[in-house]
Amino acid sequence: MKTIEGKLTAKGLKIALIASRFNSFLVEQLVKGAADAFVRLGGEEKDLVLVRVPGAYEIPVTAQKLAASKKFDAVVCLGAVVQGATAHAGLILETTARAFNQISLETGVPVTDGVVSAENLEQAVERCGTKQGNKGFNAMQAAIELANVLKQI
Repeated sequence: MKTIEGKLTAKGLKIALIASRFNSFLVEQLVKGAADAFVRLGGEEKDLVLVRVPGAYEIPVTAQKLAASKKFDAVVCLGAVVQGATAHAGLILETTARAFNQISLETGVPVTDGVVSAENLEQAVERCGTKQGNKGFNAMQAAIELANVLKQI
């Protein structure tokens, strides 16, 4: 039986990062984590493009444009949404997650979700590079592995 598996090597891949400016003190840690993963796994910084957008809600349209351009092997989406007193955070998270999946299916380009979802600021900080790792690093790993899987199919 032939098995197709993605390798965790970024060598030769071109990846776009999209980072929201909202909650930038958190998102910057995600950007650093994603860039660190890319370089550690053999990618060259010149093959990594960072696009900044106002907030998480603006990430999907940007991801759609980048994925449709076919210039990138994957798109990594980074943001931080902290639940407030209203249901607004849940709406943003649900909308973006569905959009990332739909964009991937429509374009064939992996769009990974590195948007941190947290109930409070402490949880957000933990997911952006402290106790619970760095979701940007994890989203980049997933993007690299999936890009390599799709190249083999």
